[in-house]
Amino acid sequence: MKSRSSCILGFFCLLCVNGLLGQSQSDKVSLVKVLQSLQEKHQVRFNYESSILQGVRVMPPPENQRLDVSLSQLSIRTGFDFTEVGNAIYVITKITRVCGYLYDPELREPLSGASIQTASSNTLSDEDGYFNMTLKSSEDVLNIQYLGYKTIQRKASFFISSKCARIGMLRNVEVLPQVAIRGYLVKGIDKTNQGHTFINYQALTLLPGLIESDVLQSIQALPGVQSSDETVSNISIRGGSHDQNLILWDGIKMYQSGHFFGLISSFNPHMTHMVTLISNGTSATHAGGVSGVIDMQTDADVNTSFDGIVDINLLNAAVFLDIPLHEKSSVQIATRASLDDLIRTPTYQNYFDRVTQDSEVTRVGNIVSSRNQSFNFYDASVRYLYAPSAKDNIRVNLLGIVNDLTFDESSSVNGVLTTRESSLSQNSFAAGLHYTRQWSETFETQLQLYETDYKLQAINSNIEDNQRFLQENIVSESGVKWLMSLKKAHMTYQLGYEFVESEITNLNDIDLPRFVRRDSEVLREHAGFGQLHYSDTALGLNTTAGLRANFSTTYDRWLIQPRLNVQKDIGEAFGVSVQGEFKHQNVSQVINFQNDFLGIEKRRWLLTDNDSIPVIQSKQASVGVSFNKNGWLADLTTFYKEVDGISAQSQGFTTKYEFARATGSYQVAGAELLVRKRFGRFQSWLSYSYMDNTYTFASLEPDAFPSNFDISHSLTFGTTYSTNNLEVSIGVNYRRGNPYSATTTDTAIVQDAIVFNATNSERLRDYLRADLSGVYQFRVSKSIRSEVGVSVWNVLNRANEINTYYRLQEDETIEQFSRFSLGTTSNAVLRVFF
Repeated sequence: MKSRSSCILGFFCLLCVNGLLGQSQSDKVSLVKVLQSLQEKHQVRFNYESSILQGVRVMPPPENQRLDVSLSQLSIRTGFDFTEVGNAIYVITKITRVCGYLYDPELREPLSGASIQTASSNTLSDEDGYFNMTLKSSEDVLNIQYLGYKTIQRKASFFISSKCARIGMLRNVEVLPQVAIRGYLVKGIDKTNQGHTFINYQALTLLPGLIESDVLQSIQALPGVQSSDETVSNISIRGGSHDQNLILWDGIKMYQSGHFFGLISSFNPHMTHMVTLISNGTSATHAGGVSGVIDMQTDADVNTSFDGIVDINLLNAAVFLDIPLHEKSSVQIATRASLDDLIRTPTYQNYFDRVTQDSEVTRVGNIVSSRNQSFNFYDASVRYLYAPSAKDNIRVNLLGIVNDLTFDESSSVNGVLTTRESSLSQNSFAAGLHYTRQWSETFETQLQLYETDYKLQAINSNIEDNQRFLQENIVSESGVKWLMSLKKAHMTYQLGYEFVESEITNLNDIDLPRFVRRDSEVLREHAGFGQLHYSDTALGLNTTAGLRANFSTTYDRWLIQPRLNVQKDIGEAFGVSVQGEFKHQNVSQVINFQNDFLGIEKRRWLLTDNDSIPVIQSKQASVGVSFNKNGWLADLTTFYKEVDGISAQSQGFTTKYEFARATGSYQVAGAELLVRKRFGRFQSWLSYSYMDNTYTFASLEPDAFPSNFDISHSLTFGTTYSTNNLEVSIGVNYRRGNPYSATTTDTAIVQDAIVFNATNSERLRDYLRADLSGVYQFRVSKSIRSEVGVSVWNVLNRANEINTYYRLQEDETIEQFSRFSLGTTSNAVLRVFF
C-alpha cells in the first residue's frame, strides 16, 4: 500500500515539473527582444554579431532589476559575455571554453607546469599535463610555453574542434641543452650531457666582483679559462691565445669581443641569454677555434607580452625591450652607452687609466703633452622573431659595436703652440638570418646566413715630425650553413654544409714622407660535415662521433677532422668522459710593433697565406671523472693538446723575440679540478688548474721554452649566499706570475740591442685578487620589480704586475717598464624590470 502511494506521489510530481517546464518554455522570449528592452529602459547600446544570437531564447529579467544584475543572469543562462567598452556601450561575445593535455612525444610523459597564456588570462598545466581556460572569443590565441621546448601558438577554435586535445611539445635543443650536472659552479652554471659548460644568465647566481651578467667575465670563473691581463680580449682556454677562440653570437663569428678595448664584454648582457663553453669534444658543425668555442645564444621564443629592463651603473646605461608585434612575431631591442659624455665617474677613470697605461694617450715627452682625452663606447642590437607556424621559426639579428677614443697632442714648435688630434676606433657590425623548419617530430632542417665586419683604425699625429700615420685593419666575412637532423629512437643523425668567404685588409698610410701600403687577402672555404649522436638515459650514455671535411678553394687543400665525445654515468654518483678533436683555423692576430694603433689595441687580424702564416691546426684528447652526490661535486679532467702553425708575432712577445718572424707550435699537458659544495643557502667552490705549456720554434734559440700563456698554477675560491631577495658573493683568485725574459744585466747592450737571459726563464710576482659583490631585489609594484647592487674589484688593492718589458734609450741605457692590473675599483647598479 505504501509502495503504491509513493508511485502515485512521484507521478504527480513529474506532471507538476513538466507543467512548470512547459510554462517556462512558453514564457521565454528572443534574446534580441530582451536586449532591445534593456536598451530602452537603461539607455545603453549593445554591439554583437547577429548570427551568434540567432534562435537564442531566454526568460526576461524582472522589470525593476538593476542592469548589472540582469546582464549577469543573462550571461549565466546563455554563455555570452557582456563587456562594457565605453560609456553605456556593451560588446557581446560568446564565451569559449578550451582544454588540452600537454606531453613530451619522445618520452611520452605529461608536462606539468607549462604556461598557457592569452592576452587576457593565463594558467598552468597540472601534473597530468591538463589545463582548461574560459575565453571571450574563439579568435583568442593561446601561447603555450615550457622551458626547453618549442613554443606553440593555437587559436581557441583549434581546441573547440578537437575538444580536450592531446598536444605534443617538441624539445628545443638549441635553446636549452640537456643538463647532466646542475649548479656546476653556482646556480645557472650547468654541465651538459656533452660535457660542455652551459651558463643560463636568466637563472645565474651572482659571481664575485660582478653585478652584470658579463659573458666573457663570467666564464673566467671556470677552471682552464684565464686572462693573463684581466681583459676579455685576451682570454686563454687551456693555454691558447685569444685569437684561437671561436666566439659566436647567435651563430655569427665575432672578431671583436670587448668594450674599453677589452675590459668588459661588448655583448649586451640583457640580449645574451645563454652561453656554452666548449674546451674539447667540439661538434662537427663548428669550424675554427683551435683553443676553444664560446657560443652565445639569445632567446629563440616569440614573446606575447611586453618586457623591458632599464639599468645604469658607473660605466654605462642600458635598455632592453622585448616587444610583441603580432601573435606570431616579436622584436627585441637592446642598447648600451657609456656615461663619459655626461660624467666621468671614478670607476670609469680607473678603467681608462688601466687601458691607456704607457701608450700614446698618456706618454708625454719633453715638449709634447696630451690632453682633452675622450673615450666613449656603445652597442646596439636588434632581433626579430617570426613563427609563421608551429613548425617554422625565423630569426633576424643585427649587432653594432663602437669604441671611440680621441685626444689632443700639443707642442711648442719654434715658439708656436701646435695642437693636433689623434684617434683610435674599434667597430663591428654583424647581421644574420636563421630559419628552422620542424618537418616532423623527428626531422628538422636549419639554414643560416650571416655577414660580419670589423674595423680597427688609428690616426697618430706626430707634431715634432709634422707627420700623420693612418693604420687600418678590416675584416669582412660572409657565411652560409645548412644543417639537417633526423632522430630515430636513441639516435640523432646530422648532415650539413658550410661555406665561408673571409677578406682581410691592412692599410698603412704616412703623409710625410708619402708612403701607402694596402694588403688585401681573400680566402674561400667549403665544408661538409656529419655526425651521429646516441643518447640513452637508462644507460646513462651520451656519445657523439663526427667528421668534418674542409676544402680551401684558395689553396686547393683538404683538411679532414674527426671529433669524438663520450659521456657515461657509472651508478648514481660517478661519471666518466672521453673527448677528442682535430681542428684548424685560417685567421690569426699578429703584433707587428708594440706601438701599433697608439699602443692600446696592438693586434691585427691576418689571413693564412699557407706559407709564412700557415693554417693553424690542433689535436686534443682529454679524460675526465666526476662525483656528484649529497650537494658535493668533484670534477677532474686531464688533457693534452698540440697546436701547430702558430706565428711568434701572434703570441705577444714584449721582450726577447718581440720582432721575430718565426712559425712553430705549442704543446700543453694539464689538469682541471673543481670541487663544489651546497649547504643551505650557501654554495662554495674551489677550482684549480695545472698546465705545462711549451713553445717549439725551430728557428729560435733555444727552440723550446715556456709559453707566454704558461700559467702553470691557477686557483679560485668563491662562496655565494642567496635568499629570495638577496645575493652576496665573495671570491679570491690566485695564479702564478706570467713568464718573461729578463736582461742579463742593467747594461746588457751589444751592437745597439738588448741582451736577454734564457727565454721566459723569469716570472712576474704571483697574481692575487679578492673580489666581492652583492645584489638586493625588491618589488616596486605588481608589474615592476627592481634591484640594486654593488661590487668591489681587487678589494685588497694589490698591485698585480701583468707585464714587464725593456726599452733601449737614446743615452744607451736600458729602461724597464711595467703594466699593472686594476686597483680597487667599485661599481654600483640600479636595474628595473617591467
